[in-house]
Amino acid sequence: MKFLKTTALILTAVMCMGIFTGCTGTQSGYTSDNTEFIIGVSGPLTGGAAMYGQAVANSAQIAVDEINAAGGLNGIKFKLVATDDMHDATKVSTNYSSMLEGGMQVSLGTVTTAPGLEFKNLSVDDNVFFLTPSASGDDIPTNDNGYQMCFADGNQGKVAAEFVNENFSGQTIGAFYKSDEAYSKGIYDQFKANLDPSVTVIETSFSDANATDFSTQIDTLKECSFIFMPTYYTPASLFMTQAKDTIPVGAVYYGCDGFDGIDSIEGFDITTIPQSVTMLSHFNSKATEGPAKVFIDKYVARYGAATLNQFGASAYDCVYAIYGAMQKAIDEGEKISVTISASDLCDILKEQFQGGYTLSNAVTGDSISWDSTGYVNKIAIQYVIKEAN
Repeated sequence: MKFLKTTALILTAVMCMGIFTGCTGTQSGYTSDNTEFIIGVSGPLTGGAAMYGQAVANSAQIAVDEINAAGGLNGIKFKLVATDDMHDATKVSTNYSSMLEGGMQVSLGTVTTAPGLEFKNLSVDDNVFFLTPSASGDDIPTNDNGYQMCFADGNQGKVAAEFVNENFSGQTIGAFYKSDEAYSKGIYDQFKANLDPSVTVIETSFSDANATDFSTQIDTLKECSFIFMPTYYTPASLFMTQAKDTIPVGAVYYGCDGFDGIDSIEGFDITTIPQSVTMLSHFNSKATEGPAKVFIDKYVARYGAATLNQFGASAYDCVYAIYGAMQKAIDEGEKISVTISASDLCDILKEQFQGGYTLSNAVTGDSISWDSTGYVNKIAIQYVIKEAN
């Protein structure tokens, strides 16, 4: 019986090793059958935030197709796998597992912040490298396997405050944000922390995700000629529509990356808004020259202009950043096979991104780099979506 018990223990250990080899992203089991490098992404392909997810999936696919047409990475092609999370964090775990079991070796993470926080926690355990185009929460890249192509919320709030400090010193401005949302409140908190004491803020907020009546908030801000709105485009567009005859005609709405696509929302005609609509951005969708113009022409020719936005532009740059870092690592002597595990590739990419790797002449910046925090370094612009009437 002693022999049988020992044998059983050995068999159990062997079975467990087999399970761990086949079911954890840190081993090569999931990637052993890969014939292409697989990039995964989870985003809202349907639902209220679908404009963002579709832009990311479309733009990343353009980059993948271009890289493959040019010969891939040493002859090996890439494959993009995009999964739908409907901007719902509870769907991320299933998407993540599906992509990992399907051979995902590197990722664009998620499109929006709340799902991104879930993806972050899952990916660190498996040591999966991700470079998100648009999940801007400050806590997204806090583990060493996560990086952002977009500005972190804190950086957006800081840059927005710098703009206000320079242009509205000693004046009173308004603010409208969602008080229980990581994205909106995260930006606003950093905005307030970096605002000059001479600037007075009339603050108003909302918390109901299904809110459709902003009459109280509009009445609070009716005298403001500048309104900071770190919100997504749906509540912002509702506010603007309801406020167009109340807020001063010459007022300026100033948002962050959540405004991207606000001029393409179905049922919202931005030309009827008399006020100026602007946003902090790193992409000019009306560029007439340079890499941005080239990208715009390619995107519109393939997918139309309805989903053209900075989320997609960032995703395009993300794919090229990952490809470029892999190529640089190979040039420096690293071996990257098509069946490399996600964990092994993550270690290689972390070394590149922490070691000064730079993406040049990109769509969202002339020179893009990262530091050990995972935050991106590039220049922001103020983008005017619509001038005041």
